[in-house]
Amino acid sequence: MPEQSRAPAAGAIVMGFDYGSHRIGVAVGNTITASAQALCSVDAMRRDIRFASIASLLVQWQPTQLVVGLPLARDGHEQLRTTQARRFANQLHGRFGLPVAMVDERYTSRAAEDAGAADVDAESARLILEQYLQSDACP
Repeated sequence: MPEQSRAPAAGAIVMGFDYGSHRIGVAVGNTITASAQALCSVDAMRRDIRFASIASLLVQWQPTQLVVGLPLARDGHEQLRTTQARRFANQLHGRFGLPVAMVDERYTSRAAEDAGAADVDAESARLILEQYLQSDACP
């Protein structure tokens, strides 16, 4: 199970992920502005490529906290994708040793599509991350 993090320090870099079976959207933000920017999407089809790409982004951005979107059904119940996202969060924590928080991601992909985002997955990750940064979990 991912480590439920203490609130990151003020000024901390936080990286967010929108997990999907084909692509994983990635965003980065900080606790000072409580805002995030969409970075890119990572190919999720092959585990070795997926984690090599993520490792490279972690080296580049040096986050102290990771956030993964938790895909719940409309009624708030868990579904198969919820289990997959939890497993991905566990893998991130296990591989990289960083604390991982999970955030309800309902409707983020729809909001990204409606906004006309060029990279819907990365924009969804941005929305997930901003939701976390603007919550009580952050200073």
